[in-house]
Amino acid sequence: MLMQALLIFLLQIIYVPILTIRTILLVKNQTKSAAGVGLLEGIIYIVSLGIVFQDLSNIWNIVAYVIGFSVGLLLGGYIERKLAIGYITYNVSLLDKCNDLVEALRSSGFGVTVFEGEGMNGTTRFRLDIVTKRSREKELLEIVNTIASKAFMASYEIRSFKGGYLTKMMKKRKIE
Repeated sequence: MLMQALLIFLLQIIYVPILTIRTILLVKNQTKSAAGVGLLEGIIYIVSLGIVFQDLSNIWNIVAYVIGFSVGLLLGGYIERKLAIGYITYNVSLLDKCNDLVEALRSSGFGVTVFEGEGMNGTTRFRLDIVTKRSREKELLEIVNTIASKAFMASYEIRSFKGGYLTKMMKKRKIE
């Protein structure tokens, strides 16, 4: 009786991270990979729910399903952060141009575009647009925080892009 509950729990710990990864792949427009992952997801889902529905009076199976789902969400989030699939853009707003920051980012291999704009009181402000792989996000933030700790930063994930420094560097690496 408890062996079934343990099996359900383990299946949920596997199922939910796979569900998380499939969802991320779909959002990142990687539908073929998502379909492959979805195949495995479907098999696990049917097996675990099949065991639960065999005997709905078995509270242990239901508890194992629910707790396994919750633990699976935690594990799925952890795996997603480690995989860091895709790209992210940071808009960094500065009071001064901060050439040191621009040079540090560029020398670390980040593509940086600098914009000059006008602030609320007509004062000149500077914005850096930086696109990077999510796997390099921590490195980017460390550089910005070290050199311009008071910078305002906003980020958003990119679904797709074309052209620019990052595409050029990817093509260069592919040739090498």
